[in-house]
Amino acid sequence: MTESTDLVIRGGAIADGLGNPLFDADVAVKDGRIVEVGKVTATGREEIDARHCMVTPGFVDIHTHYDGQAVWDQRFAPSSWHGVTTAVMGNCGVGFAPVRVQDRERLIELMEGVEDIPGVALTEGLDWAWESFSDYLDALERKPHDIDFAAQLPHAALRVYVMGERASRLEMATADDRAQMRELTAQAMRAGAIGFSTSRSINHKSVKGSPTPTLKASEEELMAIAMGVKDAGRGVLQMITDFDGEDVDSEFQLMRRLTEASGRPLSFSLMQKHKNPRGWKRILELTEEARRDGLHMLAQVAPRGVGVLLGLQGSRNVFSECPSYQAIAEMPFEQRAALMREPGLRAALLRELMESSDTPLGQRLVEFENIFEFGNPPNYDPGLESSLAAIGARTGRSPGAVAYDLMLADGGRGMLYSPFANYAGRSLEVCGDMIADPNTIVGLGDGGAHVGLISDSSFQTFMLSHWGNTTGRFDLSWLVKRQTSDTARAVGLYDRGVIARGMKADLNVIDPDGLGMAAPHMQFDLPAGGRRLLQRARGYVATVVSGTPTYRQGEASGALPGRLVRGPQKAPA
Repeated sequence: MTESTDLVIRGGAIADGLGNPLFDADVAVKDGRIVEVGKVTATGREEIDARHCMVTPGFVDIHTHYDGQAVWDQRFAPSSWHGVTTAVMGNCGVGFAPVRVQDRERLIELMEGVEDIPGVALTEGLDWAWESFSDYLDALERKPHDIDFAAQLPHAALRVYVMGERASRLEMATADDRAQMRELTAQAMRAGAIGFSTSRSINHKSVKGSPTPTLKASEEELMAIAMGVKDAGRGVLQMITDFDGEDVDSEFQLMRRLTEASGRPLSFSLMQKHKNPRGWKRILELTEEARRDGLHMLAQVAPRGVGVLLGLQGSRNVFSECPSYQAIAEMPFEQRAALMREPGLRAALLRELMESSDTPLGQRLVEFENIFEFGNPPNYDPGLESSLAAIGARTGRSPGAVAYDLMLADGGRGMLYSPFANYAGRSLEVCGDMIADPNTIVGLGDGGAHVGLISDSSFQTFMLSHWGNTTGRFDLSWLVKRQTSDTARAVGLYDRGVIARGMKADLNVIDPDGLGMAAPHMQFDLPAGGRRLLQRARGYVATVVSGTPTYRQGEASGALPGRLVRGPQKAPA
């Protein structure tokens, strides 16, 4: 070693990203790379005291939706608050490139509907300085960010670009359409796309209620695109499908054929459905068979229940379908909260609540056995005793009255938690089983999306605090591996995710005993004053990107070393 280097992290317990037992060492960094792990005698121009802390690689989040935010914002909050140093966006087939001028609004409406990002914010925040996917990458690259990020080619944008109105009408692609999609896909991969994504979910609709243009795309179309990825010799495939009813095996076989023909890795979303709580096991059996046959297929799973937050500031609350609430829904928040404290409105809403349950949404909003008190710090494993039904039974109140009181707490900022997946048995043990399965990869946090309903970009912090500290089911070092080297390699990023000489110096210094998170809060800082749920983390002493500290004790340092990652990255020699 030379006498001085850029950064030295001293005295930490190293979780190397490979799952090996923790060991005490210093880490030296120069020119954005790790140059020594051990007893470092050199002096760093900057040093971080990591005694009593764990030092990990930076987390790699492979399932986000920052496609718009990356254009107008230099910070990938809230993901970068939770130790994420590389984010992969463009999942679920939605995004903003390629695009023709006449189709811009169509892509905004789709993103607003599928990912609950305010259309007004997208309209004001996107400068549309691109048409092709390559142009989009160039536009992203012009602005420095707090973390690294990679982009996938979204199927919906590609299909609309090639087929126009026919794509939205769910018409089948012609041979010429398929040939053009194949060529544009290969071009996007060569330009630096990390992969391609698509959606086959009936739940994915535009804000106007139209299904995603990719819903009924034929196997011939998907195969043409997959072969475009193969033509480029690089890139991964990502898919979301509903796996409903008898279609489970046939849908999986479709994905398997795409993987076989293209030779490219494929991952897909997997959750426990409450109406079919054991169905996920069959899908993992099929995944294991495919991997045993040499196919690179993985299920993306979540480490906790996936659910919505209900409150007066969000996109939805228990009383959203009640006529008396709809009459005040567009009023400013403070005015609505004040009105709801009036006894007359309270009585009317509680009366209307049961009458509103004849609509599909209304029925979900009165499933009080599956709506829980959330609290601060938030409780993601509340158990049946914290359901509004159980609280009502204990206190002699109706569940609707319990919901009313909890939402009006904290000046009307109280939130309720309603998991729609991964919590059928009122326990997170099924999530533990999923993340323990070797045929899965951790994802689905959806950072940057569902900004008025869901706040799951804290998955990384939850993984360590719940499954490591609270339950002790998994070793901390193994949990670090699951969201560093495992996720990085799943998308072809072999230059990060491990603490070793030559690797990219993306690092976290974490106080394990202090690790946790606050309840999500609503902030109105999107373009045009749009709202979004943000969630702060505790216990991150420092986060380092390319050798530069970006956050200290949760506060931004001002440095913006993050860059666009163009395509797969080789491991250092």
